[in-house]
Amino acid sequence: MEEIDELIAHYGLEEDKEHVIIPYTDKNGRENRCYLLKRRYIRIVYSEEHAIDYPLIDAIEATIRYPELLLSEAMSLFYKETNKKIPEGTSIHKESLQESDDMSEESV
Repeated sequence: MEEIDELIAHYGLEEDKEHVIIPYTDKNGRENRCYLLKRRYIRIVYSEEHAIDYPLIDAIEATIRYPELLLSEAMSLFYKETNKKIPEGTSIHKESLQESDDMSEESV
C-alpha cells in the first residue's frame, strides 16, 4: 500500500485507519469529502451479473479529477483520459453467491 501512501502525501489528502479522505469544493463552493475504503481494490457493481475491481490508486486519481461524478463515471473518464486499459470485469453468478452464503452459514 506504499503507492497509496505516496498519493496521500502527493495530493495532501487525509486519512484515517479505514479510509482515504479526499477533500474537494463542489460547484456551489461548499467543502465536501469523499471517503474511499483503504483496500487494494474497489469493486463497482454495474449490474447483478457484472462488476469490475479497480485498483484503489486509480479510484483515488479519478476522484481527485472528477470529485462530483459518480465513481463509475469518474473511472470511465479517467481510463479514457490516461489511455489505461480498464481491468477485466467479473461475472457474478447468483449460484456462486448462494454457495458463499451457504458456506458462511455452515461456518457459524
